[in-house]
Amino acid sequence: MNDAGDRLTRMFEEAADELMGTLYFMLGNREDARETLQESFLKCWRRRERLGEIRDMRAWVFKVAIDAARDARRSAWRRRRRPLPEDEEMIRTSIPDTVTRAPERAEAVARVRREIGRLPDTEREVFLLRENGGLSYRDIASICDAPLGTVKTRMRSALIRLRRALTVPEGSLRGETT
Repeated sequence: MNDAGDRLTRMFEEAADELMGTLYFMLGNREDARETLQESFLKCWRRRERLGEIRDMRAWVFKVAIDAARDARRSAWRRRRRPLPEDEEMIRTSIPDTVTRAPERAEAVARVRREIGRLPDTEREVFLLRENGGLSYRDIASICDAPLGTVKTRMRSALIRLRRALTVPEGSLRGETT
C-alpha cells in the first residue's frame, strides 16, 4: 500500500466510531450506517491520489460520508427500519458530566439519543459533525455547503431544542461556544 493509502486507512480507523455514530443517527439503523461507511471508504479510496490537495483529511472524510448518507436517505429503495437495542453501543454522544451516575446514565443516554434523532436533518448533521466529528464550524460549513453563520445558527438551534427537551442547564453541552 502506498503512503496515501496508508494515511487514508489510518484516518478511517481513527474516525470509525465517530463516523458510525454520525451515520447511524442520520440513517436510523446499523446496517445502513455500516454499508454507507464502507461506500464512503471506497469513494475516498478511489480519490486517494488527490490526498495531497486536501487541507483537512478528517473533514474531507466526514464530507464524503455525510454526502453518502444524504444519498442513502434520498434513495427510493432504502428500507425504513427501527434500530435494534444493540445498536445503542454504536453511538457516541456527549453527555453532560452531571448525568454520568450509573443508573441514571443509561436513561439519560437514551433520552439524549432520542432527542438528537428528533432534530431536523440540517440541525442534526451540524450537531453530529461538531460533537461526534469534532470538526470546526468552518469545516462543517464546507461539508454542509452552507454559510458559516448558518451553521452556527443551526448548532445554536439544535442546542436550544436539546436543552428544552432534556431540561439541561445552560452551557452544559459541548460545542455551544462560537
